[in-house]
Amino acid sequence: MIIESNDERGSVNRSALRRLTGIDAASFAERHWGTTPKFTRSAELSGSFEDLMTVDAVDELISERGVRTPFVRMAKDGRLLEKNKFTGSGGFGAEITDQVDSAAVLSAFAAGNTLVLQGLHRLWPPLIAFTGELVRELGHPVQVNSYVTPAASQGFSPHYDVHDVFVVQIAGSKRWTIHSPVHRHPLNNQPWSDRRAAVERHADDSPELDIVLEPGDVLYLPRGWIHSAQALGETTVHLTIGVASFNDYDIAHHTLGALQEVEGLRAPLPAGWDPTDSEAVLPHVRRVLGDMRRALDELDRDPEALQRITERIASRYDELVRPEPVRPLRSVAQMGALRGQDSIRLRDGVIARVVRTPESAAVVLRDKTVSMPPQCADALELLLGGSPCRLDSLPGLDTDDAVVVGRRLVREGIAVMAGE
Repeated sequence: MIIESNDERGSVNRSALRRLTGIDAASFAERHWGTTPKFTRSAELSGSFEDLMTVDAVDELISERGVRTPFVRMAKDGRLLEKNKFTGSGGFGAEITDQVDSAAVLSAFAAGNTLVLQGLHRLWPPLIAFTGELVRELGHPVQVNSYVTPAASQGFSPHYDVHDVFVVQIAGSKRWTIHSPVHRHPLNNQPWSDRRAAVERHADDSPELDIVLEPGDVLYLPRGWIHSAQALGETTVHLTIGVASFNDYDIAHHTLGALQEVEGLRAPLPAGWDPTDSEAVLPHVRRVLGDMRRALDELDRDPEALQRITERIASRYDELVRPEPVRPLRSVAQMGALRGQDSIRLRDGVIARVVRTPESAAVVLRDKTVSMPPQCADALELLLGGSPCRLDSLPGLDTDDAVVVGRRLVREGIAVMAGE
């Protein structure tokens, strides 16, 4: 479900999705999400994107930030440039050879190669914050790349992506040619190269959209839509914000995974069978399909089994989405100064649950379990509800115990100070 964000929080924290679309979340979900492109001119949006990326920021990343592969790549006419053509050692104390060489990038860029900065949602602070907000609103994992294209150049040939994208034009002008899918809703293991001939044929047809993006314009493309872009007249910079949307196949995948608990489906096939003989294999396929139908019917009647499937899906999401970053040194100082009148909150993006036993109250995360005395259970449940909690008001704990619990939660990266 797409969550409507509060737009009254100031210019820095306003809804990331509305910044990209100019409309409310519900309208975007109904009219465009996963189905239809949306081209939005800068005049229809609430402001520029200069707080997220600029030409000067690109230069800073290349020349001063020690960016390494695979966070950077270069390409021309659809072919990737070998990384040793634009990387090298950083010199004494930084001899690792996969660091960007700014002079080599200059040479390759001047020769017509497009520069791609990848994983900016992990590298560039403004985009780290923006991406976190967009993930919260969409409920799907998000990544950000930047494409820097020389004048009148095309970095990649017509293709489709296996994730949705928001294209945000930062500098210069770029012509985009958009064609409808040859394969709707491709999964992440169904790249365009598997359908190269069909993509190339369809790209020769009249496009659905033939548009020029100017600075501040945004184009939303659902996965599967074929596209290519060409810089016009000068260097261009755009952000590609990729959304790896969960889909029904993900649920089906995790549901079928639950069938590994069915003993009959784990039994070996006959000794001496011939897996290359389709006539011999077909009866086994039909038999297994029948067994699966019966097993799925039983699964549908088992609330605990259904709950385990939802937990598998949540765990997969947790693997793909990073919680908000913490500042270790500031957090240590805050832990030492924590008092009963202070408030903490659940760290954004942390997925956890409380498990109660007579001996303990455990906060269970994907990669660890944090155990506390059983009298902490109500306080932990309250914190995991998402609202800020004042320590001296935590249920079941006196102030001194609440401060100890608060320090433990901050130290474990589960909670942060409210207002952070």
